[in-house]
Amino acid sequence: MTRIVLRAPSTFEAGFARIRSEHDVPLAFPGPVLAEAEQAAPATGPDDRLDARHLDFVAIDPPGATDLDQAYTAERTGSGYRVRYAIADVGDFIVPGHTLDTESRERGTTLYSPDTRTPLHPPVLSENRASLLAGTDKPALLWTIELDADGSPADWRLERALVRVREAMSYAEAQSRIDADPPGDDKLTLLAEIGRLRQQREADRGGVSISLPAQEVVEHNGSYSLEFDLALPVENWNAQISLLTGIVAGRTMVDAAVGVLRTLPPPYDRAVARLRRTAKALGLDWPAELPYAAFVRDLTPNSPACNAFLLQATRTLRGAGYVGFHGTVPEHAEHGAIASVYSHVTAPLRRLVDRFGNAILLALFAGDEPPAWAIEALDELPSLMGKARQRESALERSMVDFAEALVLERSVGQTFSGHVVDLDTKRGLATIQITAPAIVATVDGAGRTLAEQLELRLDAVDVDDRTIAFTPLG
Repeated sequence: MTRIVLRAPSTFEAGFARIRSEHDVPLAFPGPVLAEAEQAAPATGPDDRLDARHLDFVAIDPPGATDLDQAYTAERTGSGYRVRYAIADVGDFIVPGHTLDTESRERGTTLYSPDTRTPLHPPVLSENRASLLAGTDKPALLWTIELDADGSPADWRLERALVRVREAMSYAEAQSRIDADPPGDDKLTLLAEIGRLRQQREADRGGVSISLPAQEVVEHNGSYSLEFDLALPVENWNAQISLLTGIVAGRTMVDAAVGVLRTLPPPYDRAVARLRRTAKALGLDWPAELPYAAFVRDLTPNSPACNAFLLQATRTLRGAGYVGFHGTVPEHAEHGAIASVYSHVTAPLRRLVDRFGNAILLALFAGDEPPAWAIEALDELPSLMGKARQRESALERSMVDFAEALVLERSVGQTFSGHVVDLDTKRGLATIQITAPAIVATVDGAGRTLAEQLELRLDAVDVDDRTIAFTPLG
């Protein structure tokens, strides 16, 4: 029987701090940045904003979140739906070229650790003045998107507004309320209705949606554990509103031939052919006439075979990046998984690029020329975001590796059960997914097959190097 000995939270947190130092994660904001943030105020006054405080906005986020980028509401119209999406207007607090702007370009994105977050902007802005906290009047970028009966966008606009979020809730609370409420016109019921329609439109476009649990280090009441987390339905519906906004933002930029897009190459034919062979080897029935996106979308990660296949499917979605353009639309402008042009504009508190895209869009909808400072940044933004994403990914992997080693440190010699979810033939390795605790490990891949169940003995753990070593038994 596998027995896990829990470690003190302080042991985890000391290791998390060391990892942040290794990855040059800033410990604090410089004094001049904090001073500027303390004095920062929106450049656009309330009289120059649409007063939208009467709208019934709700913010849906992870528990305890205070950096609230988005708030949503919707209503039925005679021919479909009207979605309103409020986005934190942090850009109106920042003077281009000043210290807040320079610091945010250095950081690129908010970095999340299990025990803390390292924000893109000082908390006085990201968690207070610019955050769409419930019960407060806040400056916002307000999207109004008209949808037809099948959930397709017919018209949209963006304007500066003053909003008041009526309530903030967790995904679990939102899901519970949706499940309990009868069909009707409530904003949460409409979120489910519109979200499902948008998922269908995504399927019609040939968009790729993969449901695969993410390995996470999770804090619960001061203690830490490793878990595989699968999104609730409401998380996917809420994400569809953000995707919808990014799609209409991308269309607006492409029509004007100026902006910054999030791009991803479509899966290569040979990669899809390899996936078909994998499905056959795993005993999954993939009809010849069924497209790749449709087959992947309908799979649920509820068996070793499905888990292994879905992990292989994620391998086809490589090469995501950003492209800035002015005057000529790039040849490869689409995001292959979304099957549309798409722009990141809905998370400006946590992601640098959104602030620049929003500045361009505000000008386009107002009939003005985009600001020079935003245009001048278009060449540099892909590099800045690429650097930030690399650090984010490396930090996340290091945190998980450390947590794995610490959780298993006192279990050397014990046996664990897992399944093969990936095979690296070049390096001769098999990736094993262990569910209790949530561990991903590699072993010798000779003679292994996808979805094969293995019993593994834990032979060694090195917390300092963040490594674990298993030996297959049999």
